[in-house]
Amino acid sequence: MKPRTDSSKVSASEVHLISVAGTPNKGKGPGGEKWRIEVGGTRAGEVYINVIDEPPLGCHASLQIYLNIKSQGLGIGRVGYAKACQLSAHETIYAHMRRSNIASRKAAEAAGFVDATPPGFTQLILRWTRQMTIPLA
Repeated sequence: MKPRTDSSKVSASEVHLISVAGTPNKGKGPGGEKWRIEVGGTRAGEVYINVIDEPPLGCHASLQIYLNIKSQGLGIGRVGYAKACQLSAHETIYAHMRRSNIASRKAAEAAGFVDATPPGFTQLILRWTRQMTIPLA
């Protein structure tokens, strides 16, 4: 990623998700999907979806996003979450994270995720649901 001259956030149009082959535990397998995140033609991280079967949700699509250290704090995560969900074939996607991971929570919430953590569950679970759009006549 090219060094930025300021600490401004990137625009959504600067963030591109490139579909890539999944690898074990990172988007490979039934229902899995994986993208490389690029900004200005430079790799900024990756985002992938695995279909997992774990409590308390059972079988569900689970999104993970990882940004290179130089790419953190620029708003790339919020765009990555949003674009991956829109590109995904899944109607509902969950993101699991530590409650202390405030940056990831804010990025996911900016992309439309809402808290879906069951009472008493220690890990934060956020849910994104594809919104039905009705075309105007």
